[in-house]
Amino acid sequence: QVPLVESGGGSVQDGGSLKLSCAASGSVTSACSMAWYRQAPGKERELVSGISPEGSKTYGDFVKDRFTIARDNAKNTLYLQMDSLKYEDTAVYYCAACRAATGKLGYRYWGQGTQVTVSS
Repeated sequence: QVPLVESGGGSVQDGGSLKLSCAASGSVTSACSMAWYRQAPGKERELVSGISPEGSKTYGDFVKDRFTIARDNAKNTLYLQMDSLKYEDTAVYYCAACRAATGKLGYRYWGQGTQVTVSS
């Protein structure tokens, strides 16, 4: 069973909105920190937003109040509402869960990614 499955990516025009979802299962529980990362072609993977089990949220500087992270523990699902999208937000967006010192960028589990394309 794949622990993280993202959905909701797609193509939008500049200024548009998308809502990403990440359905978690198996070892990923509400006790895990979760996060959204993104990776554009030729660039390193970067943190978009993270949320702790207690609900504390962090955002990358480039978000500037455009994105909102949320989690529904009853559904074991992570969300990312993205508004006022810009061309430079084009990337593959990844869901990550459960802190681990030996995990990639400090997370044990990663989803397969969902493409977000913003056209100018």
